Amino acid sequence: MASASDVRVRFCPSPTGNPHVGLVRTALFNWAFARHHGGTMVFRIEDTDAARDSEESYEQLLDSMRWLGLTWDEGPEVGGPHAPYRQSQRRDIYDDVARRLLEAGHAYRCYCTAEELEERREAARKAGKPSGYDGTCRTLTDGQRAAYEAEGRPSIIRFRMPDEPITFTDLVRGELTFTPENVPDYGIVRANGAPLYTLVNPVDDALMEITHVLRGEDLLSSTPRQIALYRALADIGVGNGTIPEFGHLPYVMGEGNKKLSKRDPQSSLNLYRERGFLPEGLLNYLALLGWSIAEDRDIFSLEEMVAAFDVREVNANPARFDLKKCEAINATHIRELDTKDFIARCEPWLKAPHAPWAPEKFDRAAFEALAPLAQTRVTVLSDITANVDFLFLDEPVEDEASWNKAMKPGADALLRTARAKLAEAGWNAEALKEAVLAAGEEHGLKLGKAQAPVRVAVTGRTVGLPLFESLEVLGRERTLARLDAALAKLEARAES
Repeated sequence: MASASDVRVRFCPSPTGNPHVGLVRTALFNWAFARHHGGTMVFRIEDTDAARDSEESYEQLLDSMRWLGLTWDEGPEVGGPHAPYRQSQRRDIYDDVARRLLEAGHAYRCYCTAEELEERREAARKAGKPSGYDGTCRTLTDGQRAAYEAEGRPSIIRFRMPDEPITFTDLVRGELTFTPENVPDYGIVRANGAPLYTLVNPVDDALMEITHVLRGEDLLSSTPRQIALYRALADIGVGNGTIPEFGHLPYVMGEGNKKLSKRDPQSSLNLYRERGFLPEGLLNYLALLGWSIAEDRDIFSLEEMVAAFDVREVNANPARFDLKKCEAINATHIRELDTKDFIARCEPWLKAPHAPWAPEKFDRAAFEALAPLAQTRVTVLSDITANVDFLFLDEPVEDEASWNKAMKPGADALLRTARAKLAEAGWNAEALKEAVLAAGEEHGLKLGKAQAPVRVAVTGRTVGLPLFESLEVLGRERTLARLDAALAKLEARAES
């Protein structure tokens, strides 16, 4: 492992669509590794695919990293000694490197057509042989190349893989060896001259002096190709000759033990932001997808993760994404917030478009009075809206299922008794509880059964914040008015 001052990692997503949780997990592990070693986190944008990349996605990436708190030391908006950090702005660099690789014999022009390639691949498959590129253009003579050029055949540039096994030690998986027949020559520049990811990624790693590459397991098969290219780049004087150490992170599995795809709804980072997950809660859970701080501990802060993180302790086995566990961990982080911080973070869900009440109906004092009780009950911040809407709506929400569950035969008599006792009670939670308890006793009901009709009459729901504290904040006049409305509704239904 490199010394602390030398560690340089990179997070290099493509700006295509919404960020997904697998991408975030990769960013988190790179960030934690860099911070643990006092190293450098390079944020690089791989936007050479003009057909798929978009400026909107680029802005979303930056916004997502800022929201998550995964700061970077070099990259967009920060700059650095290796700028620019968007590949679309580095074309001259790649063109020059491709030319030098050709001149040094590390690459060659390939004139095979797509039809010819497919025909030969199919023949190889039928013969039970590897179906990668067969090296047809590897040894073309100058005359053959000239003939193809005269014919007007387009050509791509292929990298010439060495005729020997490539062995490296993966930080997660241990020593791995790839034989030549399984790693054929590969394209690095398209026929139109546009550089491919297979070239630009290692070139940027070399020029930016990246020491460690932590990335998803799905890219493992490309690692020997990159290692060979790093060696070739060192040979032609690109970079400082460093070949990064690799660590391939385990797959994240979704429903049915299938790899979680960026197209799966539950993989979208935006989904978690919109539901009101805390960045620290979501990152805590994502850290557990392949790593743990201790066998018997699931809850920890980012600071604690940084202090403990060792990529060599990442488990190579696939990790399953469990939404319920993710929610439970987030709820724990919500409960650990300072109350003022919790109130501040609830702000977006207390106004349009989330809040169903008119802005002028919002009473901050009333909300802050109940916020500590809500904080112990919400799983995600968006839950706050339904927990406190009864305070700010003119009438409670209409939930027919809750109404039918609570308003059993005899509910009207119970509500009349409860209303009478509440009207005479001192308006504090303890006195209100005693009033409903006394009403229940008159009708042979325990407190739990007695308070259910009262709760639905006042809040519209069978579950919610502690009832008597809620009534205290709602106030005597509004509470009694809602009990009257519920009694009128029961009477109207009885007559119909």
